[in-house]
Amino acid sequence: MSGDPPNWEFKDRDIAILCELSNDPQLSSRELTQVLEDEYDIDVSHVTVSESIRRMRDEGVFREAIIPNEEYYIFALFEFKFNPENFADSWRDAMEYIKADKHTLFFFLSDGEYQWKTVMMFRGREEVSRWIHDCYSEHGDVIANIRNSAVHNVLKFQTDPRIYEDLRDEQDEQ
Repeated sequence: MSGDPPNWEFKDRDIAILCELSNDPQLSSRELTQVLEDEYDIDVSHVTVSESIRRMRDEGVFREAIIPNEEYYIFALFEFKFNPENFADSWRDAMEYIKADKHTLFFFLSDGEYQWKTVMMFRGREEVSRWIHDCYSEHGDVIANIRNSAVHNVLKFQTDPRIYEDLRDEQDEQ
């Protein structure tokens, strides 16, 4: 993941493609071509659709991830509070440890007292406890506290296609 934002000018076709792929990521370029024609009155070839998807992916307009069904894993929200005495010397190692861990699905920075947060996946509660123990053993000098919340009954786990309409609105404002 680069820190640079994608350099992309959205066309109506691109926004429609993102909406439809969010709705059904398994659509083939041929199926997507038909949907674009039927639903958006956009007439393009499946080769153009395929190329557009590839270029948006390469530019970083969207990311693809394989997310397992929540029946296979339990999800947990971890929030990390720092020990400021050792932060300067140890923060990078701790951050890389968490970021690279196989359990980490989503890792982000926030404001407030608990400034690192992760959504992690585990096979069971014992594995969660073991992970916390290992994390403290390895990086307890910089981590003052880990707040852990179990995530129960995941009710929505997808991007709503309507979010991409905001891109169209931004284009219209320019």
